[in-house]
Amino acid sequence: MKPFIPRRLEFLAFGLLLSGMMSFIVSGISTLLAVGAGDFSATLWIGTWLPSWGIAFPAVLVVAPAVRRILHRFVVGAE
Repeated sequence: MKPFIPRRLEFLAFGLLLSGMMSFIVSGISTLLAVGAGDFSATLWIGTWLPSWGIAFPAVLVVAPAVRRILHRFVVGAE
């Protein structure tokens, strides 16, 4: 696939994909644990995932710069 996202928007695309994947996994596990395997369904999972993603995406955009600054202090060779 030919790249199509401008470099200046890479942080948004990263946040969108990271938050989408992480919230998908976590909401699935949380939903399964909350309702049990017998009542679990894909429809229920998606219904819990979408609002979670809506919260996770802006949270990642806000938290990621702070995490990078913190890690910069611990990574060998970081300027």
